[in-house]
Amino acid sequence: MAAPDEPRDDADSPETVPADAPAEVKADAAAAEGSSDDFHAARLGDDVDDHPRTDAPDPKEAAEPDDVIRQPEDVAPDSSEELPGKTQRVDAEGDEAPIDAEATQKKRAALVYNPTKVDPDTLRARVAELSAEAGWAEPLFYETTVDDLGDDATRAALDEKADAVLVAGGDGTVRAVAEALTSTGVPLSIVPSGTGNLLARNLNLPLDDTDTMIRATFDGFVHDTDTGIARIRRANGDVEEHGFVVMAGMGLDAAMIQNTRPELKKQVGWVAYVDGAARSLVGAKPFRVMYQLNGHRLHSAKVQSVLFANCGALPGGVALIPDASIADGELDVAVIQPTGVFGWLGVWRKIWWDNSVLRKFRAGRRVLERRKDSSVRYLRGTGIELATAPAQPIELDGDEFGEATRIYTRIVAGGLAVALPKGHDVSTL
Repeated sequence: MAAPDEPRDDADSPETVPADAPAEVKADAAAAEGSSDDFHAARLGDDVDDHPRTDAPDPKEAAEPDDVIRQPEDVAPDSSEELPGKTQRVDAEGDEAPIDAEATQKKRAALVYNPTKVDPDTLRARVAELSAEAGWAEPLFYETTVDDLGDDATRAALDEKADAVLVAGGDGTVRAVAEALTSTGVPLSIVPSGTGNLLARNLNLPLDDTDTMIRATFDGFVHDTDTGIARIRRANGDVEEHGFVVMAGMGLDAAMIQNTRPELKKQVGWVAYVDGAARSLVGAKPFRVMYQLNGHRLHSAKVQSVLFANCGALPGGVALIPDASIADGELDVAVIQPTGVFGWLGVWRKIWWDNSVLRKFRAGRRVLERRKDSSVRYLRGTGIELATAPAQPIELDGDEFGEATRIYTRIVAGGLAVALPKGHDVSTL
């Protein structure tokens, strides 16, 4: 029987890679067939430091409209198609404002928000009012757009020396803003809005109290949390790096997100993912991966999905990865590898019943200690690299990010400073 960190090795060989594929992709295919030499020759995780992206555009240059999409073209924009494709700063009334703000001697906050997910006028007015009460200068306001999910806007705010950044929008907006704030030390305040609010849920923040979260910017306390970084290689050999705050995934979970109907998501929220899961399971096929945790030996497995988690709670009280912590400096990995219909029943039992119910009770934990179930295996480390061929779909914090043949994910320990309300309990984080 395989050890807990060794998923079973029962895979068929991957599909044939085209002869004209880039050398890196051929190496990924060779790695997926079990060649440790090719796996290490094509590594993405070598010489990686804990630092934010170095290829980020200058905020003022990004403010100019152009034809460049600054996120992968297959990412569904967390914005409205009617909005202009540039970094957009507005004043308190919502009118367009110059990208360069007037200097001030007072502290100043910036609000980055998705105008399709919030009531912009009400939100801006409330942030301005509470900012004035705290003795801060008038805030800077940035709207997300088609081309700017919030990362360019956040860099523009940092360029203006903002002392804190508030974010209001869906999980995609929160992810983009957090990516830009990683390793800067500037605190992030999350004003819950949108569909999932996954980071807010994992921080146990109030989901229906806007004022509390706005006030936390000015009179709360700052708690350092971990962030994730995903370096990915596309089938054409291109390499990109993006941040995530909750989890990334390759395989079925990403296909589920791709198959979730946007109109249904708007109507019923996160429950729409159930429909996406049902539509994805019909054609789901296992695929071969080679993977290696930092400091551990190489493994091979046949899987349906691999999840890389910074924290593990999903809506509805579901503990996808129950031991995941957002402040432990480690990455939690779930390798999902069911066999047949009964294997999938094992996956759902593990996630919905074992993790979310039994683990809460002493007697339930005793039951789990005696149960042997390899449908879901959990790993933990500071980072992990995974290769497969052909390319598989990937997702970051619930946003589809196209397909990749290789992914290296790692944790930036304490990389994101988060503003929390006074007295907020962090003992369970």
